[in-house]
Amino acid sequence: MKLRTTLAALTVAAAATLSSACGGTGTSGSGGGTTLTVYSADGLAGWYQGTFKKFTEQTGVNVNLVEAGSGEVVSRVEKEQSNPQADLLVTLPPFIQKAAQSKLLQPSGADTTGIAADQVGPEGQFVPIVDNALSFIANPGANPPPATWDDLLKPEFKGKLQYSTPGQAGDGTAVLVLLQHLRGKPGALDYLKALQANNVGPSSSTGKLQPKVSNGELLVANGDVQMNLASKKDDGSTFTIFIPAADGKRTTVSLPYVAGVTAGAPHAEDAKKLLAFLISEETQKTVSPDALGMPVLDSLKHSGTGQPDTPAGVLDGVDVWVPDWNAVLADLDADVAAYNQATGS
Repeated sequence: MKLRTTLAALTVAAAATLSSACGGTGTSGSGGGTTLTVYSADGLAGWYQGTFKKFTEQTGVNVNLVEAGSGEVVSRVEKEQSNPQADLLVTLPPFIQKAAQSKLLQPSGADTTGIAADQVGPEGQFVPIVDNALSFIANPGANPPPATWDDLLKPEFKGKLQYSTPGQAGDGTAVLVLLQHLRGKPGALDYLKALQANNVGPSSSTGKLQPKVSNGELLVANGDVQMNLASKKDDGSTFTIFIPAADGKRTTVSLPYVAGVTAGAPHAEDAKKLLAFLISEETQKTVSPDALGMPVLDSLKHSGTGQPDTPAGVLDGVDVWVPDWNAVLADLDADVAAYNQATGS
């Protein structure tokens, strides 16, 4: 989701081995059965590996995974409308809403019982599969560590702070949306204009900021809880994860990975089966330990509360705000233009 990395294609076959691929929809997998294709915002490859293996074992249907940024996967589906390649699209808001409005999705028929209704699209055109939220990261060399939005304006962070670009990166767009919520649109622009004195420059990839913070090239950057926890676990990253406070209160914005069956999907029925599998209780129980995200089923949401290296632990005591993403999308072009003007981007 996230415009965090350059386009990377990964294939998950019945043996659940990940290898380079050029993308596109296959007609058969290693077992000779049907192969459906998932276009997904990057960040969940490790979880997909085991999850798709179980799906293949149960159904005989193989899964081909193509990963890219949040906006890129939607753009790719749009460009391929005359010859659809993707069966299931996974991206972040507001990009999934854009896909629905552009008629790139179809009703899924998924049973969304136990999933927050405000996260589900009309007729189940899109359904969250892994919940997530905006976060920030700090190098241990930031002493004292930043704790508030105002701290990020301090001169010691000049040339040592970077955040991904709104309108290009999903996490960067979330920074703008959250600041609008906290300060109003004029206040958000005033703040980001002031923050520009410390900002290294634009970045379309949030994921590329993680190693820079871990090695001390940067002291602060934005990210998201799932991605940052996975980096600490898988890459040994040394940064700390924090949610900036405003007026003594820590607030973040919900950024779930959301899936929808594509319009004209070559294997629509198999894609619907995969979506149902992803939101099943069996699979959702693996989200916290394996994906380092949060389950979307209400009955499983609070697993890990109080433990520091779990999503629930990071967000303990934090207000997680769920925007009206359709309203965000309606104003997004104008808001990004105003952001670019204010910051000189």
